[in-house]
Amino acid sequence: QLQASGGGLVQTGGSLRLSCAAPRSIFSVFSNYDMGWYRQAPGNLRESVARITTTFSTDYADSVKGRFTISRDNSRKRVYLEMSRLKPEDTAVYYCNSIKMVGETWTPYGDWGQGTQVTVSS
Repeated sequence: QLQASGGGLVQTGGSLRLSCAAPRSIFSVFSNYDMGWYRQAPGNLRESVARITTTFSTDYADSVKGRFTISRDNSRKRVYLEMSRLKPEDTAVYYCNSIKMVGETWTPYGDWGQGTQVTVSS
């Protein structure tokens, strides 16, 4: 399972850096995986936050554009999510997953790990 970490409690306007570690089973082929960050707030469906492809192309949900940055380090087998200017509505459990294009939609297909809790206080 991909393992997300780095969450915590932060005040509005603060920053956090999330990290996602690939399992050893895919170390040798990690660079071939398109990756995404997702989040789920209480009572809400899980939603896509950001994605990064094998060619380092990135895309973001409108709600986080200009505040969040996704990156990857293939040598370390990790994907990162730099979050700044955090808002209370960013409060959620954040997950990473491998993704693939199904039709015209990027779709997560790996096992969901435990995620990491991000709480933004007002």
